[in-house]
Amino acid sequence: MSDAEVGASAPDDVLASHPELAYFWGRVAGNGDVTQNAVEVRTSDETAARRLAAIAGAERVDHRISERDYAHDTAVTRTEDEFTVQVVGRTLADRASAALGLPVEDQPGGYRFGAFADHDRQLLRGLSEGCGTICFKSSSGTVGISFVHEDRTLVETIRGLVERADPDAPTGEVAEASSGRYWFGVDDDAAGRFGEWLYEGTEDSGLFSPSRRRKLRKSLERAEG
Repeated sequence: MSDAEVGASAPDDVLASHPELAYFWGRVAGNGDVTQNAVEVRTSDETAARRLAAIAGAERVDHRISERDYAHDTAVTRTEDEFTVQVVGRTLADRASAALGLPVEDQPGGYRFGAFADHDRQLLRGLSEGCGTICFKSSSGTVGISFVHEDRTLVETIRGLVERADPDAPTGEVAEASSGRYWFGVDDDAAGRFGEWLYEGTEDSGLFSPSRRRKLRKSLERAEG
């Protein structure tokens, strides 16, 4: 699917149960903010940013160079492009908080994603691209998939979604990383299978970050030898 087609089928109600909106709100929860007057989502992938903007009806994408901490260890940083999609509107922010339990500014979140129960793959893909990591683990020769976020409630919610997803994907317990954030990982024996399921059908839907999918595919190739 071309970038021009992404967002074309999304309903006017951006909180409706729809695969494109499940992906969008997963991205917002994983690496975005809900303020009193706007909803923002950040990504290091320009193509993904354009697609998210199309889904949400945002008029522009802002770009800057940022320094980010490594997910598991804040002592390690890296410089990368950061693209921000912003949808302005107090009504949307209020509705997102009420319907999905997303935190507004410093308020705690409750995270209710039941509206996207029929689109769990797209929701989890958005969450994975927002606050997940994918790598090749040379120590075990397997794909590594984990989720890391400062909000323990969100991490526990994601863990529940992963364990209820179609592929059998056992996980470890939620733990605190040296960065002070919270994380869990998909078991090594299941991570590759879960990653393949996560990106199944993306060629047709366009609901993915190209850089993240490339990383998964390279990790799968190395794991398969």
